[in-house]
This record gives sequence, C-alpha cells and structure tokens, in this order.
Amino acid sequence: MRDKAILGMASMLLVMLLCQHLNAQQTPLHQYAVNRNAWLMYFGDHKFSDRLGVHLEAQFRRYDRGASPQQLLLRTGLNYHFSPQVFATVGYCFVETYPYGDQPVRATFPEHRLWEQIQIKSQAGPFEWVNRLRLEQRFSQLPVSDDGGVYEPGDAVYTNRARILNRFSIPFRGKTIEDKSLYATVYDEVFINFGKNVAANFFDQNRLYAAIGYRIPKVGRLEIGYMYQTIHKADGIKIEQNHTLQVGLSSTLDFYKKTTK
Repeated sequence: MRDKAILGMASMLLVMLLCQHLNAQQTPLHQYAVNRNAWLMYFGDHKFSDRLGVHLEAQFRRYDRGASPQQLLLRTGLNYHFSPQVFATVGYCFVETYPYGDQPVRATFPEHRLWEQIQIKSQAGPFEWVNRLRLEQRFSQLPVSDDGGVYEPGDAVYTNRARILNRFSIPFRGKTIEDKSLYATVYDEVFINFGKNVAANFFDQNRLYAAIGYRIPKVGRLEIGYMYQTIHKADGIKIEQNHTLQVGLSSTLDFYKKTTK
C-alpha cells in the first residue's frame, strides 16, 4: 500500500511537471486573464443498499471574489460499490456558464454532459490516496449571433474529455482521517480533450488544490481551500489563470439502515 502511495505521489508530480512544460511552450501570441473566484460546493455519495448508491452534487461558482455569477453546476449519478475502497459511477451533469472575467463568452449558455468514472481509495499509514479517472461526453450550446448581431445559445457541439485526479490527505491527529480529526489535503487534476471536435488544443485545464478539512462525525467532511486553475481556451490563444477560494461539504451519509448478521 505504501508503494501505491509513492507511485501516486510520483504520478501527481509528473502531471505538475507536464503542466509546467506546457506553460513553458506558450508564445507571445497568448492572451492571459487572471480571475479571482469563489466556489461553494456540495458533494454527496449516499448508499441506498450495500452495493448501490446515488451521487448528488451542486456547485455555485462565483466570479470577482463572489460578487458575480460564473457557473452553476448540477451533477448526479448512480454509484456501484465493488468494495469500501472502489466504486464506479455513471451519470448526468448540467452546467450553465455566464459571461465573466476579461475573456467573457458572448452570452450565457448551457452544457449537458454524460459522465462515467472509477474511483479508488488507498491507505498507507496515515496517508489517504484517492485516484479517480472520469470520462465526459459534452454537449455545449456555445453562443452564436443571429441576423441582428444578438448572441444566444446555438446548436449543441459534441466533445469528449478525460480527467485524471490524484489526491493525498493526512490527519493532523489520529492514525487516519476517519479518527474525527483535522486534516490537510492536496490534489492535482488534469483535463484532456479528445475526439474529432477538439479545437486548437487537446490540453483543456489543470487544477492544483490545497485545503484544510475537518471530518464531521456521521456526516462527512468540510473543507476550506485554495485552487490554482489554468484553462486553455478552444481558440488556442486565450488562457485563464484563476485563483479560487473553495468551501466544500462532502457527505457519505447512507440513505438506508444497515443490518448486522
């Protein structure tokens, strides 16, 4: 298990080095925008049987330190638990994106996603390692102008995206995070576009995150953290470098009463 944790830490380091390499390849033609955002989030993975459960998620993303809307994200799915450490999910996600920042979209537009993932949790001493692979099939109604020059959502454009996340957590007290303690956590997640409708870049974005969390008994975990996000826009020129304050509640409260034999 310790070897797996070392391997996971090495893979996250490689992702960070890859992102630095991609940034190093940027040219003077790139146009940069720096945004300061605030996200309020809820993540729920709730079992209703020993094997099956539901994923419920809502994210209220705000721009300009929370003063203006950036995105609304609502995600749900069906979980299948192979073991306490491994589960898979299939589901649906709705995203509403608003004009924000120095590189705003022309108009508010919706996106519909189908998604699948597998998540594996490992323990090596006090370290918890979560590795997640997620695939997304995205239908984005990007803004287009009508005859009068007014922008509104257009026809849905289909794209694919893969997301790879490695997350490491360690408690300040106790042997594991499950010991009702404060903990520290970091993760890196890379987003890769693929398929025929990918525009100027296959590298979509990277998220690097650090937070302090507290495990709430019988409820889940509350985290307050900071995320540095790099987004490469589809035109291959515009790049966002976002600083985001995140407040998130993750719950694993079961929706059924377990029976003991």
